[in-house]
This record gives sequence, C-alpha cells and structure tokens, in this order.
Amino acid sequence: MNKKKALTIKALGDSAIMIKLGEGIDPLIHQQVKNLSFLLNEQPFDGFIESVPAYNNLTVYYSPYKVHQSKIGFSVTGTPIEKVIDYMNTLAENISEIPVAGGNLVHIPVLYGGEYGPDLKIVADTHGLSIEEVIAIHTEPEYLVYMIGFAPGFPFLGGLDERIATPRKITPRTAIAPGSVGIAGKQTGVYPLETPGGWQIIGRTPIDLFLPDMSPPSLLQAGDKIKFCPITSEEYEQQKKVNK
Repeated sequence: MNKKKALTIKALGDSAIMIKLGEGIDPLIHQQVKNLSFLLNEQPFDGFIESVPAYNNLTVYYSPYKVHQSKIGFSVTGTPIEKVIDYMNTLAENISEIPVAGGNLVHIPVLYGGEYGPDLKIVADTHGLSIEEVIAIHTEPEYLVYMIGFAPGFPFLGGLDERIATPRKITPRTAIAPGSVGIAGKQTGVYPLETPGGWQIIGRTPIDLFLPDMSPPSLLQAGDKIKFCPITSEEYEQQKKVNK
C-alpha cells in the first residue's frame, strides 16, 4: 500500500498541519499515526516543535520562521508549509517499516453503580439489558488508549461494545468527580479531574490517572491498554486509602 497517496494533509493556520491517515476509530490506522509520530520525533526537521497524535491523524506544529530560514533536510524550496508537507510525505513512506511496540496493560478497578455510577441503570434500560449485563460487557474487552487529552490524563479509548454505546446527556453535568468512568456514544473513558461533562457515568475508580508529581504526569499513555475490573465498595475504600 502506498502510504504517501493515502495521506490527506491540511493547514491549520500558518504554523501547523494535520495529517490524516484514515477514517474512524481503527487500531491499524492509529498504529500508523503512532509510527509517523515516532519517526518525526526520531528525525525532526529544523523548526519542528511537537506532534500530537489522535485517533486517525497527527497534528504537527512548527516554526514558520525557522523552516523558512533552514536549508537543511528539505528537498524542496518554497513556503514553509510546502517544505513541511513535502518532508512529512517523504517521512510517511517508511511508517509501515517500524516494528510494532506494545503498550502496557493497565488494570483499572471500578465500583459500578450506586452513587458512583448514577447512569448505569440508564445505560441498561436504553439497551434492554440488566445492570449485571452492562458491567459484564463493559469489563470484557481490553481498551486501546488512542490518545490523552480533553483534561490532563484523560484517556480516549477504543473498543467499546456497541451493545452498550449510549449517547451523551442532553444537559451536561456542571461537575463530574475524579475517577468517574463514563460512556459517550461509542467511547468510554475515565475522568482524571473534576470537570463538567455530558458522559453517562456508570462507575468510579479509586486509581488516580493524573499524577502531577510524575513525569509524564499521566498513569496512561497512548498505546497502552486498559482492562476494567469490577470491585466492591469495601475494596474501593481500601484502595482509595492506599492511593492517598
């Protein structure tokens, strides 16, 4: 497959471009996104600032002035954006040659339902399932962490079973507690900090995802996998004390 032809690149202002490698939420496409990000960080062009991977695209930030001034590493002359696009097209030809590195498997304990999962029954009723069936379906897969964003440490996950995919709330909550596990459409995730949000909250974990004193300050990284594990209220309180 010719990766160069598969790319769709568009400008984001005068100092960033977005490189799209496919459509939808697909682990194979995301692996290419990660490979391209890895290559760029290993072989940066003069003026490169950072790259931000997402589900199916990579955003590349750069200094137009440095790119314009540089005569090293670029095979074309022209405007900064033309030079960067040509560089990324060339780099992308090698993304399939990178060995696939597996991330960590992180087990996330969750107390489902009750005051910590007020929308669990809504999810169950929406799909004609029992609460026990929703929990079983939610804890069955290993979820791939596609990216960290929205809030520090917030994991965007792929792999939610469509049997429990549930739309966001029409009216978002003004505050969702840290550790809350929710569903929004075909996504599931964990709120690392207290923020507003419209996700259907089905449980809460005692594990801290945002670790400001650590480097990087996130328990999870793109490429990791999550396995949710149901726990009792007693186990929740015990683990919460350990994490203090």
